[in-house]
Amino acid sequence: MLSEAYMQRALAASILLGPLCALLGVFVTARRLSFFSDTIAHGALAGLAIGIWLGLTNLTIPMVLFSLVVAAAMIWLKDHTDLLTDSIMALLLSGSVAVGILILSLVRSNRGELHSYLFGDILAVEWQDVIIAAILMGIVGLGLWRWLTPITLMTVNEDLARVNCVDVKKLNYGFVLLLTVTVALSIRLLGIVLVTSLLVIPPAIARPLSLNLRQQIILSVIAGFIGCFGGTVLSWQLNVPSGASIVLTCIALFICSTIYSKLLPNPFRQTS
Repeated sequence: MLSEAYMQRALAASILLGPLCALLGVFVTARRLSFFSDTIAHGALAGLAIGIWLGLTNLTIPMVLFSLVVAAAMIWLKDHTDLLTDSIMALLLSGSVAVGILILSLVRSNRGELHSYLFGDILAVEWQDVIIAAILMGIVGLGLWRWLTPITLMTVNEDLARVNCVDVKKLNYGFVLLLTVTVALSIRLLGIVLVTSLLVIPPAIARPLSLNLRQQIILSVIAGFIGCFGGTVLSWQLNVPSGASIVLTCIALFICSTIYSKLLPNPFRQTS
């Protein structure tokens, strides 16, 4: 398995993007931004279609760029209109998907390549994708290490964060930027349809086993690593789609976590 170059790239991508999504997912779920990440993922479909239309060989770049446009539009509409956040997300999600479908209907696209972006094909990642993921993982890790306290305070209560002199606006923009790029890059891993699951399921696995945020971050990262790495290996062994294999592996971990938390005492709880 490890002798194959494509499996080396796939495992490297899973080791990086799985924990990265799980790490950001703790704050995504706490801030109730799951629908936001779903909007970004579906917005990438329009970027994918534009890349195919222009005949680009690397479709990750237009997906990331268009996802950033969708995120910027979301923030602008939230700040300058009276629309509710859910309405803005639904508007941009449906509009982006409609644009993507329209463009794809006008060009002769490679259906196999399109299928891999819709449903995930980690075996098709390139080394440049792995390098970008490694850089992004480093940036997110350093950023959270440096600003964990203000980000946590902002997650709990933005007004309280402002009172404590936290620049909420800049932190929000930085978080949205990192989340958008991470979601766009992870599309190769799980596909547009399933990518949000890697942000949501690992924190859900960690939550019943955790007593504080630090424990939830650590356990979520571990769950993201096991789910992605294990799902990638299973997809190769069983010859099944990698996106579905990764998600179902994470679901299995979630079921085990839930049963364990109900039947046995919390392993992190200190006993007197």
